[in-house]
Amino acid sequence: MSANSEPSQQAPPNMGQVRFLTVAEVAKLMRVSKMTVYRLVHAGELPAARVGRSFRVAEKDVHAYLEHAYYDAG
Repeated sequence: MSANSEPSQQAPPNMGQVRFLTVAEVAKLMRVSKMTVYRLVHAGELPAARVGRSFRVAEKDVHAYLEHAYYDAG
């Protein structure tokens, strides 16, 4: 087995293009309180990465959540 045939430990594709938001930024974007964002994260409804004692949410996950949560009230 050559050295080049070993699997490399690289970040997933396009990971450098992911924009992460703070809980405050998510709350502002969604026009809800920070507590609402924390509830969504802890309930597993909004995926988040834990960084120390903070959470970061991928912007694409916020948009996906909003698209999924949207319904026509009319």
